Amino acid sequence: WTRPLPSVSSSPSVYSRPSFSPRRERTMAMRSSCAMRARAPRVGAARSAGVQPCARVVVPNGRRRPVRCAAAGAPGDPYAALDRTPKTLTLRIGESEVTVETGRIGRQANGAVMVTEGETVIYATICAGRDVTADGGFVPLTVNYQERYSAVGRTAGGYRKRDGGVRENETLIGRLVDRPLRPMIPKGWAYDTQILEWVLSYDGERSTDALAITAASAAAAISDVPLKRPIAGVRVGLLPGETEPLINPTCEQMERSRLDLVLAGTEDAVMMIEGFGDFLTVEEMLYAVEKGHEAVADACRDIEAWAEEVGRVKNEAAVLVAPEGVDDEVRALVGAELAEAMAISVKQTRGAAVEGIRARAIESLAGGDDAKFTENDVRLACGRCESNALRSMIRANGLRQDGRDIKTVRPITSSGGLLPRAHGSSLFTRGETQAIAAATLGGATDAQKVDGLGNDKDRRFYLHYFFPPSSVGETGRVGAASRREVGHGNLAERALMPVIPPYDDFPFTVRLESTITESNGSSSMATVCAGSLALQDAGVPVTRKVAGIAMGLILGDESAGEAPVILTDILGSEDALGDMDFKVAGDGDGISAFQMDIKVEGITLAVLREALESARVGLGHIL
Repeated sequence: WTRPLPSVSSSPSVYSRPSFSPRRERTMAMRSSCAMRARAPRVGAARSAGVQPCARVVVPNGRRRPVRCAAAGAPGDPYAALDRTPKTLTLRIGESEVTVETGRIGRQANGAVMVTEGETVIYATICAGRDVTADGGFVPLTVNYQERYSAVGRTAGGYRKRDGGVRENETLIGRLVDRPLRPMIPKGWAYDTQILEWVLSYDGERSTDALAITAASAAAAISDVPLKRPIAGVRVGLLPGETEPLINPTCEQMERSRLDLVLAGTEDAVMMIEGFGDFLTVEEMLYAVEKGHEAVADACRDIEAWAEEVGRVKNEAAVLVAPEGVDDEVRALVGAELAEAMAISVKQTRGAAVEGIRARAIESLAGGDDAKFTENDVRLACGRCESNALRSMIRANGLRQDGRDIKTVRPITSSGGLLPRAHGSSLFTRGETQAIAAATLGGATDAQKVDGLGNDKDRRFYLHYFFPPSSVGETGRVGAASRREVGHGNLAERALMPVIPPYDDFPFTVRLESTITESNGSSSMATVCAGSLALQDAGVPVTRKVAGIAMGLILGDESAGEAPVILTDILGSEDALGDMDFKVAGDGDGISAFQMDIKVEGITLAVLREALESARVGLGHIL
């Protein structure tokens, strides 16, 4: 029901209202009286504190609304001591100037910064929970990145008109921020930690992914969350005919660039690289990484010095540490058995054997009321013992779990035309990793619509990657694409994109889908191989044939003069327990895509050079 608006009386502070029933008039009067009595002590307290009582305005329903009139800084004001003076840092990264500010906005977060590059503004925060939620074996870190349409003066589409649905580009940038920052937080930090980033203003001059890495690192550096070293991010491009890379190029320059590289690292080492190129040589790639890291190192030094000046004291005391003696007792009890189990070649059999040994160790060392260790302590110690067994087996004998040496690729079988009604299909199997790919051709209306802040064009080639839990013999969620599926699919798509012929030569939309049916190491690179076969089976005139391979790393003891060991075509366990996951796609002459994640505090360019050279040889073998 509706009623007309009340008319205003001659008094500016009192309104006339329509007549109501006697019963409702009595109820409203009682409510008004109770409200006045409840407020009376607060008014008296304000007077005793020397603050002027708040004025009261009569509103249409008969209640009185207080109006705050005490000015900030008056006696008794709890906000008078808050210092909101901004503390700023200016970074020179390549061709752009980045300003980092804290202290004025978001003071209740553990760390909050406003990062500005040109007229692009990112607001980044980091917060940690109060309760222990992890076991000390991993960092419970979540990164959420969001682009607001208001940043470019637009309104979200659809019925709701509200930002919030996670777009694919936001997921990819969130992963870019997570991967280099996660190894910098100690594993013993067991509190839920969340990094939130919003693009509040965007000028369209440069992309925001590298800036988002730097913003998250700056927020973490000034917070009390433990951080080994600050990191920074940078984008690197390479124009045709040029030999000198561009650091933080503009979007216009990137449209002509032969290289699209996002690099993150610390002052001393590279932590993460992800890039795509028009079949660059190993030397071109390495030089771009070198120049990118020089810019990153300068920014990291500035962030670290600034954080020491304006940041909070790190909460190092909250980091969980293993109890003294647990590793020695586990090693003495089941170390030899774990070493034998880790040498079993079949993944499922190996997993069952290792799990049985863990259960016996837990029962022996953590069972009973007088146990010296908890079940979680023993389980984590078993994991460290397994890692050491794997590393010793590789370093001492040069052999891996499946009997290969460090440079051999697993056995490969492949075929085309697997699915009779698909335009093109293939089955690719490498060891215990297997993928089915299907290619579908369509017209212009089948292109993928892109909705983002920039002037993104519709995609006439796109790849969808599916990783069902059955591929690893498990049950789990099935539905919308996970962050992992989005990231792996994007990597395989960008690896194959350079070989898709231009529209004038092949005016079709091409959709690839990859379903992983078995997984034990680098299913994304198996997707590249299967996708290359499916494209050819569908009759797409690809310009070159492309394959993918994953490389691993086992670091040695530098003090003992042990050199790092590069592994070709890694298994899932070598990825989980090793120090690097380096995916490379291309052919024997050039690189079309690469993605490297480091689980330690970075690697040097010399190690990266050796890994790239081994990958080039492996790609030639696969092709």
